[in-house]
Amino acid sequence: MNWLVYPAALVLLLPMAGAFLLALIPSYRVGAWINMIAAGCTFLASLGLLTVRTAGSHGLLFVDDLNVAFVVITSLVGFTTAVFSKGYIGHQIETGHLQRPHLRFYHALFQILLGAMNLALLTSITGVMWAAIEIATLVTVLMVGVYRSHEALEAAWKYFILSSVGIALALFGTILVYMVAQPVLGEGLPAMTWEKLAAHAGSYDPMLSSVAFVFILLGYGTKAGLFPIHAWLPDAHAEGPTPVSAMLSGLLLNVAIYAILRFKMLFAGSLGIIAPGTMMVTLGLASVIFAGLMLYRRRDIKRFFAYSSIEHMGIIAFAFGIGGPLANFAGLLHMAMHSLTKSGLFFAVGHIIRVKGSQKFDAIGGLTSSHPMLGWTFVACVVAIAGLPPFGLFTSEFLVMTAAVNANPLLALGLAVGLLLSLGALFQCLHRVAFGAPRGELGRDEGTLLPVLVHLAIVLGFGIFIPGEIVSWFQHVARMLG
Repeated sequence: MNWLVYPAALVLLLPMAGAFLLALIPSYRVGAWINMIAAGCTFLASLGLLTVRTAGSHGLLFVDDLNVAFVVITSLVGFTTAVFSKGYIGHQIETGHLQRPHLRFYHALFQILLGAMNLALLTSITGVMWAAIEIATLVTVLMVGVYRSHEALEAAWKYFILSSVGIALALFGTILVYMVAQPVLGEGLPAMTWEKLAAHAGSYDPMLSSVAFVFILLGYGTKAGLFPIHAWLPDAHAEGPTPVSAMLSGLLLNVAIYAILRFKMLFAGSLGIIAPGTMMVTLGLASVIFAGLMLYRRRDIKRFFAYSSIEHMGIIAFAFGIGGPLANFAGLLHMAMHSLTKSGLFFAVGHIIRVKGSQKFDAIGGLTSSHPMLGWTFVACVVAIAGLPPFGLFTSEFLVMTAAVNANPLLALGLAVGLLLSLGALFQCLHRVAFGAPRGELGRDEGTLLPVLVHLAIVLGFGIFIPGEIVSWFQHVARMLG
């Protein structure tokens, strides 16, 4: 048996085992500890994949540098979110915002979500990836509606309807890919296996391949929150529990981008096919500018940072759409840095909600005066997500801008406009939340800021110095992506 299958299988089996065990545990406190341990073990198992430098497959599993990067980030953020979730959800129970009967399966759903995302990343079968993303969608629908309020249920229903439309488009695109591969690879699994599909890239019917990629981009682009197929994202972030917001922005959006990239690799070099990169650049740039405009006049802090996620998914799609070694490297780095920064930012927002009792801008303010540690941590998070030095997003955005200038200066100008719009809105947010006279309640924050600080430390470290091994790894992935 290929040795690659052992850590890959553990990354899938540990969340499944954790979900089964947690479904039997009625105690929230016990379940929170088990959830943390299961997520931590999954992260440790994912580190076993870091030695992979060549593609390998075994049965339904496929491992290469591209999905290893996504799996490690997913497992790390899943673990830190589990740590944050323990205190946050416990506080929501104590304050009466959540009822214990509604949380019986919260941790089980958390593990199912983590396992489904890892399955989507590691499977060698296109159809299984689609099914895994559908499972992740259904699980997050239940988690978004866990408050059982009118607003939460409306957001969950909206998320379900729009995501179902997107996932249906992605399914149709996946079926079309099977249809274009069948004449070349034959019937059955070979026509749905990444390794086989990639080996014959360029041999597929260009017309049908073009139609297939359009459906795939629209379908999985809905899950990634790209404009104009983003409408579910702000409501889901605003009304769901903050740990779910962290998982959505930091992880699930990445999985959708990964799906798009896999199919882009199949069609990018084909003659006669509509250019996948051009479509990704268009949607990405539109998302950046749209989100930059929508950040203004937001009244809810979670909804505000939901639009920020749309902006950063746009930057990632823009970079991968340009393609080439520099842009792909920048896109991969930006994806990693955004996952860590945005999830850490939502952790900080969760602490703000705990001390202020509200997520409305009017009820929070003056944090650096009333809660200095939390306030300055939030400032650092906003500076990081704004792409300012010395944090890692500055490096990735600089590289994306450089690649855009090399490709087309007009594209770089459009990207610069979007980034400056977002920067202004983020400074406005800082002024309202962190500085000035304290507003709202002055509750105590008894939770730990450790997950936030860990994420900030990693992003700061990557902004100052990227280890040579990481650079070589990402460069190899960039060449894979074409």
